[in-house]
Parts: sequence; structure tokens; C-alpha cells
Amino acid sequence: MASIGIRDVSKIYNGGVKAVNSVSIDIEDGEFIVLVGPSGCGKSTLLRMVAGLEEISEGKVTIGERTINDVDPADRDIAMVFQNYALYPHMTVYDNLAYGLRNRKTPKSEIDARVAEAARMLEIEPYLQRKPRALSGGQRQRVAMGRAIVRKPSAFLFDEPLSNLDAKLRVSMRGEIKRLQRRVGTTSIYVTHDQLEAMTLADRLVVLNGGEIEQIGRPLEVYHRPASTFVASFIGSPAMNLVKAELHGSRLAIGPALLDIGRSVPVQGAVTVGFRAEDLRPAAGGSAALPFRVDYIEELGSQRLVHGLVGDQPATAALSPETALSEEMDLSIAPSRLHFFDAEGGKRIAWTPDMATAAPAVADRAEVEGATR
Repeated sequence: MASIGIRDVSKIYNGGVKAVNSVSIDIEDGEFIVLVGPSGCGKSTLLRMVAGLEEISEGKVTIGERTINDVDPADRDIAMVFQNYALYPHMTVYDNLAYGLRNRKTPKSEIDARVAEAARMLEIEPYLQRKPRALSGGQRQRVAMGRAIVRKPSAFLFDEPLSNLDAKLRVSMRGEIKRLQRRVGTTSIYVTHDQLEAMTLADRLVVLNGGEIEQIGRPLEVYHRPASTFVASFIGSPAMNLVKAELHGSRLAIGPALLDIGRSVPVQGAVTVGFRAEDLRPAAGGSAALPFRVDYIEELGSQRLVHGLVGDQPATAALSPETALSEEMDLSIAPSRLHFFDAEGGKRIAWTPDMATAAPAVADRAEVEGATR
């Protein structure tokens, strides 16, 4: 096991296109890091540079104290699990697990012991004499992980290993990967475009966009304090509601509504305001209200996702199945649950609400705008 350092790493293709642009990440020994982002954001390219399958254009990668930019992939002391399993179809499960160790001239007794340990850990002992074609997708993925485990590398690299599995199997395999990583304690980098998978597995998330890092943090930190509108819209299901708004002192104008948030935000005028679907509630009498026009409803059993419009802007509320709905209704939100972003660049605006003085009251927008001119 070892720490991994990624320092100002870039990947530049012919024509000057930067698939990865000056990325730096410090990964601690035994940490499980997930690279997450949409297709084309550079996450797999970054992983392949760590693996040695792509040349590093700029910057350096270290494993432990060793710089590995010019080290052959076979000598980097890493093990990679691929999306397509990459098993040898003509070999048995045992031989697939043992292949890499045999190439390294590992004694047979040690090979037998390592294969038996990995098979027991992954519950694939009954399949050791089968060939891959006789296995299910989940069993093949276990074999692929077993082949990485028997090597006892300094780091595991996972390149979207669950994307070929059905939804139910993906859920169970996520749990198995997390338990396995905790048990063996090996430093791991995992690539996925699935934000739910990322939130479930990661010790820390690295959110990538256009080859650059948008945010690094623990899953709940990224969820509750997104650094940009991109992160806010990508992390979370449903995505955070993002609407155009205006600030007038401590009053926030969203569409026809004007809410008192108790304390001025450092930026005034046009902003983007964000709020999570689960933070919206049916408005009680006298509370701050957002007029909401219902468009359609998703019934999920434990909750219902109500999609509609706040003014003329789309928004989603996660409400209890018992909530009485009407075509037009008022929703409320606590000021502490609001997130503010720069209207132009989309970066987070630091703001702490005054919980003692925040007054959840509705005001007349024209009156307040006139008073603040």
C-alpha cells in the first residue's frame, strides 16, 4: 500500500487539445478516491495516466516516494479492474487468477494460497474450475477483482467496473467493492459517471468537468456545499434546483415571490440560488412561500417527486406521499437551506444565515424594490 500524488498533470493531444488540464490530487495511503463527472470530462484519461496506459504530457505522478512517469505499467505495482472484465476466455477462473503471479515466477504454493484467499473473500470458490463463459456478469466481475487482489499491489485502479451490470446487481456489487476495499486497505482510485455510485463508495470525491477539478471533498460535504452550479447540478438525485434570482439587501426575489432571508449576502443583484428538492415543504400560514405550479409527479413509494415551475423556472420538490397536492400550491424553504452562486461564473458565494433574525415572511416585491433603489 502507498499514497499517490498527482501533481499538475495534463494530457495534451495532437492539435493542443487538453483532455486533462493541470490536475493535482493527494491521495492518502488506504484512501478510496472516486473520480466522477460526465462523459468526456477526463476521468478515465487521468486514471490511464496513473496506470501508464496513457503518456503524461505535463506534471508528474508518484506512488509512495517514487515518480512513475517513465515506469512501465507492469512495474508500477498497481492492479487495474476494467469495465469489460478483461478475462482470458480459454482459461479457468483459477488460471485467470493465477496468471499474473505465474508471470512473476511466484512459487506455486504461494499462488495456491493467494488464489484460495481471494476466492474465499469473493465467494467464488465453487467456480474455480469454470471458464468465464459459464459465469454470470457479477461472477465475472468478482473474478476480475480477484485477479487484482492476488497481486497485493500498492494501489487498485477501477475503470467503471460496474457499468455492464444490471441495476440490481450494481447495487450489491457496490457494497461488495466497498467492503473489500476496507478489508484489504489498499489505496484505490475509482472512475464512474454515476453520481450515486460515487457517493456510495468514496472516502472523497473528485468532481471533474472539462478536464479540470471542480471540487474535492467528502461525499456529504460536496452534496451539502457544492462549489459551483456544475457540482450542484451533477451531484444529487434529483439534482439541486437552480433558479435565477435577485438580492435586495436581505430580501431574495425568486419569480413573483420575495423572501426575507434574515441577513444580507455579500453579493447583491442577480444571482443563481440553489435548493435541494427535499428541503422544500408545503407552506404553512404566515411562512415564506414560493408559488409552485405542478407539472407532473413521480411516485417513488417512500416519497413523491413533484416537478413544476417556480414562476417560469423549473423546480422539483421531494414530498411525502401523504402530502395533499393541487395544481397550484405554495412551498416554503428555510433560509439556511439556500445556496447562492455567482450569476455569471457559477461559483459558490460564501454566506452564513443569521438563524436568530431570519424572518420567514412574504413581502410585496414592488414595495421592497422601491425602498432599495
